[in-house]
Amino acid sequence: MFALVLHSHLPWLANHGRWPVGEEWLYQSWADSYLPLTDMLTSLAEEGRTNLLSLGITPVLAAQLDDPHCLSGMHHWLANWQLRAHEAADRELSIREHRSAAAALELFEKRWRHGGSPVLRPLVDSGAVELLGGPLAHPFQPLLDPRLREFSLSQGLSDAHLRWGTRPRGIWAPECAYDPGMEIGYADAGITHFMVDGPALRGDTSLGRTVRDSDVVAFGRDLDVSYRVWSPKSGYPGHAAYRDFHTYDHATGLKDKRVTGRTVDSADKAPYDPAAASAAIDKHVADFVATVRSRLRSESARIGRPALVVAAFDTELFGHWWFEGPVWLERVLRALPEAGIDVGTLENARSRGYVGSPVELEKSSWGSGKDWRVWNGDAVSDLVALNAEVVTTAIDTVHASRNGNPEPELRNRVNDQILRETLNSIASDWAFMVSKDSAAGYARQRAHVHAHALREIADAATGGRAELATELADRWNRADGLFPSLDARRLRTDRPFGGER
Repeated sequence: MFALVLHSHLPWLANHGRWPVGEEWLYQSWADSYLPLTDMLTSLAEEGRTNLLSLGITPVLAAQLDDPHCLSGMHHWLANWQLRAHEAADRELSIREHRSAAAALELFEKRWRHGGSPVLRPLVDSGAVELLGGPLAHPFQPLLDPRLREFSLSQGLSDAHLRWGTRPRGIWAPECAYDPGMEIGYADAGITHFMVDGPALRGDTSLGRTVRDSDVVAFGRDLDVSYRVWSPKSGYPGHAAYRDFHTYDHATGLKDKRVTGRTVDSADKAPYDPAAASAAIDKHVADFVATVRSRLRSESARIGRPALVVAAFDTELFGHWWFEGPVWLERVLRALPEAGIDVGTLENARSRGYVGSPVELEKSSWGSGKDWRVWNGDAVSDLVALNAEVVTTAIDTVHASRNGNPEPELRNRVNDQILRETLNSIASDWAFMVSKDSAAGYARQRAHVHAHALREIADAATGGRAELATELADRWNRADGLFPSLDARRLRTDRPFGGER
């Protein structure tokens, strides 16, 4: 059996800058990836196709796809795309981009104006996709106080239920990060399966594995197959015929060149040719199907029973980073069954018994070195310290507000906002961006802005200035009002840092 898993995630970008990093990142990914992907899946679902793939959508991305500010901004962005197409000097580029922008604008106005939830829910209800959830705001869970880890995960799953009417039983853990004992928290939250990277299972990803003494199953990414599409050094998107991500028409910001060659300067790249790109897509679809078939046969022969192959990618690869990705994906989803390959979801794999013997899973992630260095290495020691400070401040402040009262408390909007700012401050994205030197200044600034908001609100709250704390929480909420159902009363503050139970 073959299972495709997509992980859709962006940090909270609304009201935090526009260009070069900020809301523009969201709108580009929305237009290039989320619009065509959901449109393609909807078309396949209308044909009666089910169990196409496992689709992870993080709560923080889902919040932006439903947010009125983001929806309005996206509508304006699509209209601006159409205007930029009119301004292109090259006639072929202008026509091609105008058609794409007009189609995207029509699709957005037809299906997306009330948010992403009404678009995604039919795909889940029809069984076209398995929905994978995750914790609020995408924290690096192994480094997180278990009390906030538990809160973030349970609230993230509840957020999914609120938006889509289903509570996910599978998750894509942020950064595929794992620490022994986390499987207990997963089981307590109702999670039956989660993703890890292939090396976490010592490269043997032919079956899911129950973790330690639990019934929770870890599925590993098959790197031989996944890296065929995309790896740190190679993959289909680098083919000469595909549209080049890095080269722009400077007057309009439109991308008008093809890759041409890895060592070719931008000024020397050839014009984009859609026909040549389409032919390359067909070639790479055939190669991928052959790779999957070969891998299934060799792994089944090796283990002496039908094997599982899991290919897993960031959703944003398909469209945003690799322009032709959505078309390739649709052709693959059609070609695999035509080649006699059984396609399903992670839940299908678990329920149908593609599960082997228990594994003593160790610390891991899908970052550099497959360990935690990206998120706790020397390059981000300042952010590690900041994260520890803000988490302690948040938990202590919420705990103090309860004043030892065992009776149920009323909803506390100040505490709610304290936790919103805390979760935004400790998002795994900031350490990743710093370690990879990708907009590191923006990442550090974001972590510190949310930490400042937390400190400001907490200082007023613990200093007995309740009216000021409420005013500050309301002000910060105007920028960071994600997760309106977040309820700080569900955070346990009376358990010491350490074990899961």
